[in-house]
Amino acid sequence: MPFLRKIVITLLFLICSFQAMAQSNLRNLPDVELKTLAGENVKSTSLINSEGLTIINFWATWCKPCVLELNSIAEVLADWKKEINLRFLAVSIDDSRNTSKVGPLVNGKSWPFEIFLDPNSEFKRALNVNNIPHTFLLNSKGEILWQHNSYSPGDEDELFEVIRKFDTKP
Repeated sequence: MPFLRKIVITLLFLICSFQAMAQSNLRNLPDVELKTLAGENVKSTSLINSEGLTIINFWATWCKPCVLELNSIAEVLADWKKEINLRFLAVSIDDSRNTSKVGPLVNGKSWPFEIFLDPNSEFKRALNVNNIPHTFLLNSKGEILWQHNSYSPGDEDELFEVIRKFDTKP
């Protein structure tokens, strides 16, 4: 019996160790300053939904797939939020010459999500975003759970399936 107890304790220790290692592989959201459309500064870490999931989508006004993706998500976001506690943030990487185009585009589209500006690409670099659109899913601790870049019609359905997988609501 003592031998069996040692095996069980060893197995439990190994399982806990592997679980801790897997959790420690999650990357946290970097703390970078962004701008609102009104020109106010905001820290990226303050935007995390502490009671649910956060989606951060990097896009630009000149990126046609980005605009298509945001249009598609705008059509379904209200339904998603009925089912899951979710915060959706769209971060424009338009440079300082093009940031003046962001507000009019967003107003014309009536997108139902928060828009932020990263005119110096600090947030983009901190998250190693090379291609847009680039979408991140974060948990309530600001840990990156999943990411995806590019867009094809229907990718929003895949995103929602991933969101459902990570939703912690009972």
